[in-house]
Amino acid sequence: MNATHRPAVRVICLDAAQRLLLLHWRDPFDGAMLWEPPGGGVEPGETPLMAARRELSEETGLDPTGVRDRSVPVARDIRWNGKRYAGSEDFFVARFAEERPTLTRAGLLPGERAAFQGHAWVPWSGLNALPDRVEPPSLLSVLAALAPEGPWRDPAR
Repeated sequence: MNATHRPAVRVICLDAAQRLLLLHWRDPFDGAMLWEPPGGGVEPGETPLMAARRELSEETGLDPTGVRDRSVPVARDIRWNGKRYAGSEDFFVARFAEERPTLTRAGLLPGERAAFQGHAWVPWSGLNALPDRVEPPSLLSVLAALAPEGPWRDPAR
């Protein structure tokens, strides 16, 4: 299967208790389930930071100003909706002062609404306990690069 590269971004959201926000999706093509941070494509004329803030607002309703202006590139190779996407995506981190901030889905597109299965604020130590795959598989290493002061700084523990 040929790979397509689409400039994209993701936002690792942390609540006051250091839980990570993951969105749960069902692939409309094959029904595969996955968890991943909010994010999506970079639109023409947008910087990656602008796209990260827009995507966070659209997919979660969370305050986009929580997204920090530092990112790390993450190699991705994922199949979604019958296509293979490969390439680097910029990952950002966003912090929120409250525990488990409430999300809204008002900004999801119709196809996204159909694929969206829910969300969870997951303790970083509980990522391996999720019933479906987590994307990217190196999420804790990405988080450690973005927020080295956190308890996840040694994902091998």
